[in-house]
Amino acid sequence: MSSHKVLFGFHAVGVRLKIAPQSVVEIHYEVTRRDARMRQFIDKARDSGMRMIESDNERLAKLAGGHGHQGVVAVVAPLPQNNSLDDLLDTVQGPPLLLVLDGVTDPHNLGACLRVADGAGAHAVIAPKDHAAGINATVAKVASGAAETMPYFMVTNLARTLGELKERSIWVIGTSGDAPRSIYQADLKVPTALVLGAEGDGMRQLTRKNCDELVSIPMRGAVESLNVSVASGVCLYEALRQRS
Repeated sequence: MSSHKVLFGFHAVGVRLKIAPQSVVEIHYEVTRRDARMRQFIDKARDSGMRMIESDNERLAKLAGGHGHQGVVAVVAPLPQNNSLDDLLDTVQGPPLLLVLDGVTDPHNLGACLRVADGAGAHAVIAPKDHAAGINATVAKVASGAAETMPYFMVTNLARTLGELKERSIWVIGTSGDAPRSIYQADLKVPTALVLGAEGDGMRQLTRKNCDELVSIPMRGAVESLNVSVASGVCLYEALRQRS
């Protein structure tokens, strides 16, 4: 059981049931919740042959580490991952699109970034091991299933990884409020890695120096910056628009 992990919330558990039902060990559900959404979920899980365990809110909160579980908690086995970023890039058809996060330590922001990366068709999200949030149950909940489908690589040396991406002819574009050109002026049809820093601090200087180009997101109101997940959505969907 030590290698198992917990997912909670309808979206996170539902996506795991869809993509890898064999990895689901058991599902705990709140027995007092009888609304249509819960009934439909239970019926679908039972049709898939899942082991279903009736639980109360206290038990579910203990499993999930909080009360945001929506009445559904699953114990699952880890999914097999690509051995390395290089292995994944070797399989990509067409120009790669990568999201690089520098200094994003909040699990809610990471979950939202994974969700938008999945929605925009990015191939992977990359972050440094020493300055980033890892995948946990909160990230999976916020990601609404994208933590199960979006490859997430935590690398030892982000600057070196950016250099290795350049060797693969991937254009590294960083975002900065003081950049002279906007994201809408950049060519995102080529192999691209979009680099975003944490809200407020932005990218670290070494990361900034390893970018091929810096672009800004136009801001027309009173606020000076966007949440990193919103900024990721703006940049990734501009890439999707250009590639479409």
